[in-house]
Amino acid sequence: MIDFLPPDVRSRLKGLRLVTRRAVGGQGIGLHQSHSRGAGLEFAQYRAYERGDEPRQIDWKLYARSDKFFVREAERESPVAVWILIDASASMSQADPVRPEWSRLDAAKALTQGMAELALRQGDRFGWAALSDQGLKLLAPATGARQRDRLLLELAPLRAGGGFARDEQLAPLWERIGARDLIVVLSDCFEPGVIDLMERLSAAGREVLAVEMLTVGERDFAFSGGHRFRDPETGEELVGDAPALRAEFLRRFTEARAALHARLARAGVRHAEHVLDQPLDQPLRRLFGAHDAAEYA
Repeated sequence: MIDFLPPDVRSRLKGLRLVTRRAVGGQGIGLHQSHSRGAGLEFAQYRAYERGDEPRQIDWKLYARSDKFFVREAERESPVAVWILIDASASMSQADPVRPEWSRLDAAKALTQGMAELALRQGDRFGWAALSDQGLKLLAPATGARQRDRLLLELAPLRAGGGFARDEQLAPLWERIGARDLIVVLSDCFEPGVIDLMERLSAAGREVLAVEMLTVGERDFAFSGGHRFRDPETGEELVGDAPALRAEFLRRFTEARAALHARLARAGVRHAEHVLDQPLDQPLRRLFGAHDAAEYA
C-alpha cells in the first residue's frame, strides 16, 4: 500500500483526535447524533485492540481462533465531513537544498494521510481536493478503508505546477462542502487566491483551519555567497549576495507573515505553521491537541 506517513509519526498520532467547534461530544468530529450504534451497519475492517476500546467491540470468535484481540470497525454515516484542501500551485514544489527530495507538497501529502487516518479511526467521512489552475482534482468525502486507499492512490501522482485555481474552477467545492464540514487548507499561503478562498469559506459559516507550509530557507535564510533566487510561479529571478540580503529578507518576511496571521484571525481561521525540518505531527497537535480541545468543545 502507498504510504506517505513515517511510522514514528503514525505512532505519535494515535492519541490525537480531530475536533470541531460544532462537535457534540468531546472525542472527535464523528461523535454526533449518527448511525454509529445498533444494527444495520456495514462492516469496514478489523484492527488490533487498543486500550480504551469497549469490550463489546471485540470479535470473540476471532479471538478464539487467533488468541489475539481484534476490534470490528463499522462504517457509519457522520453528519460532518473533513475536507483537506491542498494548494497545488508551483510554489508548493519547493524544497530545501539539504533535503531536495522533500518538498512542501510531499509534506502536505503526508499530513493529508495523517488526517485521513484520524478521520477513519473516528468514523468520519473525509475527502480532499488539489487546487491549481491546471485543473481541480477532487475526491468526495466518504468513510472506510477503501476511501483511504483511494485517497492515497490519487495523491501519489499529484504534482505542483502553475498558479492557484481560478474562481470558476473552485465551483465544485462550493457545491459539495456542507455547512457543518471541517476544512483544513495546506498551503504556503503566498497566493492571494488561497487566502481569499479561506476568507470566503469562513464568511459562509464553514469552519476553516490552515497549515502554513514553509521551507527552512524561508525561516532561516542561511544561504551563503552569491545566490540566484527564482520564483517558481512567475519565473522572476533575483541575483545577489545572500548574507547581504538576509536581514532585509527576514524583516520583510516576518512583517508579511504577521499581516497574514492577522488577516486569518480576522476571518476566524485558526492556523499552525509547518517548517519542512519539523515533525509532521506538530501542526496537527497545535490544531487538534488536548490544549485546544476545550476551546473547540
